[in-house]
Amino acid sequence: MFWDEKTETLPKRDLERLQLKRLKKTLSQVQNVEFYRKRLHEAQVKPGDIRTLADIQKIPFTRKQDLRDGYPFGFFAVPIHEVVRIHTTSGTTGKPTVVGYTRNDLNTWAHLIARNMTMVGLTDQDIFQNMVNYGMFTGGLGFHYGAEKVGMTVIPSATGNTRRQIEMIQDFGVTAVHCTPSYAMHLAEVAEEMGANLESLNTGLFGAEPWSDSMRAELEKKLGVTAFDSYGLSELFGPGVAFECPERDGLHIWHDCYLVEIIDPATGEVLGDGERGELVVTPLVKEAMPLLRYRTGDITMQIEDDCLCGRAKKIARITGRSDDMLVIRGINVFPSQIEHVLLRIPEVGNQFMVYVDRINHLDEMTIDVEINRDYFSGELQDLARIQKKVVKELHDTLELRTTVKLVEPGSLPRFEGKAKRVIDRRSEM
Repeated sequence: MFWDEKTETLPKRDLERLQLKRLKKTLSQVQNVEFYRKRLHEAQVKPGDIRTLADIQKIPFTRKQDLRDGYPFGFFAVPIHEVVRIHTTSGTTGKPTVVGYTRNDLNTWAHLIARNMTMVGLTDQDIFQNMVNYGMFTGGLGFHYGAEKVGMTVIPSATGNTRRQIEMIQDFGVTAVHCTPSYAMHLAEVAEEMGANLESLNTGLFGAEPWSDSMRAELEKKLGVTAFDSYGLSELFGPGVAFECPERDGLHIWHDCYLVEIIDPATGEVLGDGERGELVVTPLVKEAMPLLRYRTGDITMQIEDDCLCGRAKKIARITGRSDDMLVIRGINVFPSQIEHVLLRIPEVGNQFMVYVDRINHLDEMTIDVEINRDYFSGELQDLARIQKKVVKELHDTLELRTTVKLVEPGSLPRFEGKAKRVIDRRSEM
């Protein structure tokens, strides 16, 4: 199914022509932003120097810290009276990132979400429950307006009150839900405790944090849905940047609206198709807050193969973040790798916490893991066997020694928004 078949299936030559036209317009827009006027002047790059898509490599990167330094409105390219909505990131590591939208931006954003939802088969016959924050987080209103654009019946349930969420699914005959994958796992746990039948559900849209194929299989089994991955960033509109099609073999990024590069996160070198690195995106249709070569911090790769759905090339699912990557005794570790290991061990649950400490000048990683209720006997012999199994599986995958602590079911924190599973305490020592 297509929302805008002509645009979604543009031939490569026509797509590149459109991208270049929009890139040049974006370069003109950023002249209204002092940061870019100064940055481009320092790099001795003029708008006329960008004659091909490859010429974008002449332009310096934009980083998240740059946006924080521009707080609040330093990256707006239009007068504030033309900005009809403002969102921000959480600001948990400093000043939040402020993102502004014109009326056209909001309309473009809604159409992009409508593309995504139509692509996975959702229609105006669906009843859609949106279980994410409706505040400054972009996921709530982004999906809300996209679903309304499609014509769905939208239930803005937001976060929290999980038992009530389950009752609404049952009472309203909800067919599709949107939330973080970690909250979906919690939803499944509570539904099981309640003995609730969620038979009306058939589609789950999950995003805002990396999640593994193992978690996908678990969610589909417990909720009875087909699970699709959603990718977006507040700085690039919000959700709607890329999405899985029914083939579920990578994420379709909307190349008519975004110019994509993959770089080596250490050197900044642009990598080729099939090489994994950091995703860099230049949005091509933003009015209020255009950006150039924004470093997302997300790790993926471009996939050149044609998709059976007929759309343009894809990026691989996000495997982690360059800034979330843990370096433990010289070994790179992503939380998503740990999750993947734990989800294939039936004796443990899907909840875990990672603690990193520096002891006697050496990095030590401790992982607290909940035991699966079905295997929780309390017998020391059983616990020792499970612990040994988890340690071995983690070592085989990570090639790293870890300390594993088994904890009782339900004892670790649950997250309604993005899961925060890593606490790095090395800087405190």
